Formats: sequence, structure tokens, C-alpha cells
Amino acid sequence: MDQKYIDIYDEFTHSDSMTRRELLEKLTRAAGGAAAAVAVMPMLENNYVNAQTVAENLKTKYISYQGVSGKMRGYLARPKKKPKGGFPSVLVIHENRGLNPHIEDVARRAANAGFMALAVDALSPLGGTPKDMDEARGMIGKLDREKTVGDFVAGVKYLKENSKSNGKVGCVGFCWGGSMANQMAVNSPDMRAAVAFYGGQPKAEDVPKIKGAVMLHYAGLDERINAGIDAYKEALSKAKVEFEVFVYDNVNHAFHNDTNEARYNKEAAELAWSRTVEFWKKHLA
Repeated sequence: MDQKYIDIYDEFTHSDSMTRRELLEKLTRAAGGAAAAVAVMPMLENNYVNAQTVAENLKTKYISYQGVSGKMRGYLARPKKKPKGGFPSVLVIHENRGLNPHIEDVARRAANAGFMALAVDALSPLGGTPKDMDEARGMIGKLDREKTVGDFVAGVKYLKENSKSNGKVGCVGFCWGGSMANQMAVNSPDMRAAVAFYGGQPKAEDVPKIKGAVMLHYAGLDERINAGIDAYKEALSKAKVEFEVFVYDNVNHAFHNDTNEARYNKEAAELAWSRTVEFWKKHLA
């Protein structure tokens, strides 16, 4: 996949104003024709048919809890057998496409690794995640950011107080959710182990509020997000926050998303996920 197509789609994904028609026009110019642009599109977009982690040894269900914005819907996954002392628990925070099959699959992966995982639908206050990915992207921009952070903080509380939890909570977020994972580190005193995949960094003055440990995964080709790495590292060091930073060379933003043919990098994704699981085990067990 030529990087120019990924860059154009990135611009669309993170824009509040670019329409799908404008996206197709740009792809058509870059590809040299409409037919070529149409052929490229399926590789750039997520194919949720691939989100099929086996869940036969898991218990999964949809739950609701009270957030700042009202009732929040979430997908809860955990192993069938409860360990002595309860499950270490993690909040899974979606990209700007809402709670979709891929993010539910990430929750099942966390459950398969021994955690109780809750994937929250941040769009619950607006009626929930729609099937149309573009519609979901537009809805994300309509959320009240402060209230949304509060909704996720309430999700941490739900996990901590769950009768099957050991009371120790971490999180993982991707893209928009990666930014929210960093906000969870800042705003939730109960957050023990926050993991952000290619997420926007918090303000330097907020970093001293972080009480738990932080793990940060970045894509080497993601110039937009990577511009904030050095300042974040400096703030974390000054605040004496325990943190780890990994930059995966020659991979794109969203390299962990295995439903996206153009971006997914198996080697980097599996390494980042294994590091995430070990990080959680260290801080949440």
C-alpha cells in the first residue's frame, strides 16, 4: 500500500470537516483515476469480519452503569473461572469509530489473558455507536470532552467495585481512545496501569496528577501524534511517574487494528500487545 493513500485517509479520519466525497476526490487524484481509488478504499477501511477471537472459555455480556452523562453501555468479557481474590480489570477505550466488533474483540483478548475487560461505548449519551463508521466519527466530535472523561472514570469505578474484581484497574486505548487513556491516567486516581496506543498526550501541567504507571506505544510513521512524545516524556520524568515508551519503526497509526489491511502490522501489534499484558500483570495482579 502506497503511503500517500494512508496519509490521505488519515487526514479524513482525523478531520471534523472532510466529507467522504472529498476523500474519494483526493484518492482519485492520487491514484490517477476513480477505478483505482475505489479499489484502494476497501484496504483503507476496517473489515470487522476479521474480529473473531475465540471466546468459548469466556463469559461476555453487555452491561450498563451510571456515568456523568447518564447510562453508559459497555461490553464486559472475562474468563469463566474466577481466580482467588478476583480478576485484575481493564477498561478498553475505542478509536473514533465507537464501540465496534474490533474493540469488543480486544476486550476478549484481554479476557483470554486473564483479565476482566470492559469496553465502554463513549457514544452512549448520543444513542450509542451507529453501524455507519463515518456517522460515528462525526458523533465523536459532538461529545463533551470533560463529561466523556468523567464517563470513563465512572467505568473505572464500576470495575473496581465489581464483586468479581480484585479492585485493581488498568486501561488501554487506541487513537482517540489512546488520548482518553492518557486522560484516565491524569483524572482517575484509581488508574494503576494506563496503556495508550498512538494517543494524544495530556498537558504537561496535568502530568503530576498521574498516580499509576503509564505505557505508551507509538507508530514510527505517525508524525502528527509523535510530535508530542518528547514533551510528554520530559513531564513524566519530572513528575517521577513510572513509564515506558515504545516507538515501532516503519509502521502506521492504528498498526494494532487487525481489521484494517493497510495499517495492520502483525509483528508490531503482537509485540505491543504482549508488552501491554505483561505491564498489566505487573501492576494489577
